[in-house]
Amino acid sequence: MTGPTQDAVALAPPEDGHTRADWEKIAAAVLRKSRRMSDDDPDDLVWEKLGRTTLDGIAVTPLGTADLLPGLQTAGRPDRADEWDVRAWFSDPDAKATAADVQTDLENGVTSVWLQVGAGGVPVDGLATALAGVLLDVAPVVLDASDPVAAAAAFAELARSSTDPTTELADGTNLGADPLGALVRGVSTGATTTSADVADVVTSVARVAGELGCLALVVDGTAVHDLGASDVQELGWTMAAGAAYLRALVAAGQSVAEAAALVEFRYAATDEQFATIAKLRAARRLWARILELSGVEAGARQRQHVVTSRPMMTKYDPWVNMLRTCVAAFSAGVGGADSVTVLPFDVRLGLPQPFGRRIARNTSALLVHEAHVARVADPAGGAYAIEKLTDDLAAAAWEELGRIESSGGAEAAVRDGSLAARIQDVVRARDEQVARRTRPLTGLSEFPNLAEVLPERRPYADGVVPVRPYGQAFEALRDEPAAGKVFLATMGTVAAHTARATFASNLFAAGGVGVVNPGRADDVAAVLAAYTGPDGGQPVVCLTGSDGAYAAWGAELVAALREAGARWVILAGKKPDFDVDDTCAMGVDALEFLRRTREQLA
Repeated sequence: MTGPTQDAVALAPPEDGHTRADWEKIAAAVLRKSRRMSDDDPDDLVWEKLGRTTLDGIAVTPLGTADLLPGLQTAGRPDRADEWDVRAWFSDPDAKATAADVQTDLENGVTSVWLQVGAGGVPVDGLATALAGVLLDVAPVVLDASDPVAAAAAFAELARSSTDPTTELADGTNLGADPLGALVRGVSTGATTTSADVADVVTSVARVAGELGCLALVVDGTAVHDLGASDVQELGWTMAAGAAYLRALVAAGQSVAEAAALVEFRYAATDEQFATIAKLRAARRLWARILELSGVEAGARQRQHVVTSRPMMTKYDPWVNMLRTCVAAFSAGVGGADSVTVLPFDVRLGLPQPFGRRIARNTSALLVHEAHVARVADPAGGAYAIEKLTDDLAAAAWEELGRIESSGGAEAAVRDGSLAARIQDVVRARDEQVARRTRPLTGLSEFPNLAEVLPERRPYADGVVPVRPYGQAFEALRDEPAAGKVFLATMGTVAAHTARATFASNLFAAGGVGVVNPGRADDVAAVLAAYTGPDGGQPVVCLTGSDGAYAAWGAELVAALREAGARWVILAGKKPDFDVDDTCAMGVDALEFLRRTREQLA
């Protein structure tokens, strides 16, 4: 296959007279001030210090410059010319409760409905109740059903009975069949177990959609994203699944253009804003290339529904999810999404309550009507760093599409395990970053609050889509708090010990371990007095102090603590020249460290 082409819109030449060396000098000065660079380091080290590499091995530059894009033309420009469709997700199995939530959201800013039907959502026979009062010619409804054929039939019956025969359904209405996505998730889709069954679901639902004049299919990238896939894998999967659906519909007698017009794509937006923006632009570019190679004339568009990432959200300190979803929704809007779903901040806890739903819909309202994000058609267009990232993502995703196709296509890649194996490689790499906190999760792996009381929510129905949270290992530790606490041997003045005491306290809390902080202690006798007092005596002790204090009286303190009953002594900092059982510092594998500590506490 030939790679994705580019739109014929040349990038504007730079007019900034500053040189690369000027920027390096200024950036290096800032990094030296923050001690991330030494005085002896060359200025051009800033590229390494400020740059990063994605899980796909793609370099993200800290500064976009024209030399990154020799001859490159901007690609993947958004098709949306106005504010995006605000789409809310509903999964309460109680059809009457869902109807009330739908009405509240539609009356307060939501413009379309994304409804879970069957397993994990409203029963098929409750569809009419859940959508009671919805004007189907005004508000688009998108189904997400465990049995898409039955759901399509039920929706068709509802549409025919509730609208005038001459009235068209709202633009964007979608019966939502995605048998390949269901196969990835391992969710039952009726009889969908073979290639013939996948094609049968696609053609059956497309036939109903043709009668209703609406969309039929969703190519759901979140099916792989929710299991841990990278951006490139999500893009490659959606192109492969989209191509599979085109083949099925063409085999049933439709043209490629007619088939493509029945499909909507769904992508995840994370709080990594540049990657999300570039991913959406790359997706449009890739799909345009597939249609071009399939003989469709230029100008065909990709309809995009973008949902804030489920795996990035945390169960603990769920309020931080408001910030994550705001950044993700901003990225979706800037990236040109046609529809945006902001998941409620409490979605990890169970069925969202009215407050969570209100914050979710108001996030889009704030971005569209107050921040005016939708006023500019392509805010990222022409930005060198974004254009380079878009190009790199598109090229890498085209290679991933080739790997899937070489396995025999999307379905074969799922069944032979090759897709899952590649996703697991990414999961392991991400888990390593989370464990070492180079990919920090605020409120979970960083700045946790052991005293927080989580809000209570009703549980989801059986069959809710599987999600692998990025912070699940830390959450497992928090779910079972340690039986005891760690005693902090705070050496010296508050100014001398507080930095490492705070670091250690946060690290222990991330694993569900509390601490006892006795405050200032100027010598061994003062520490021992606190340790042998009513709040002391813990089997695990952590020394927190300055390097000078460690050198001066650290060895003596360790010996005294062991004699007083401490059986596991940790030092906050680098390994000293005297004997301790463990150390903790920046870059430590926090999960392994916390497991060792909890074993000693047990």
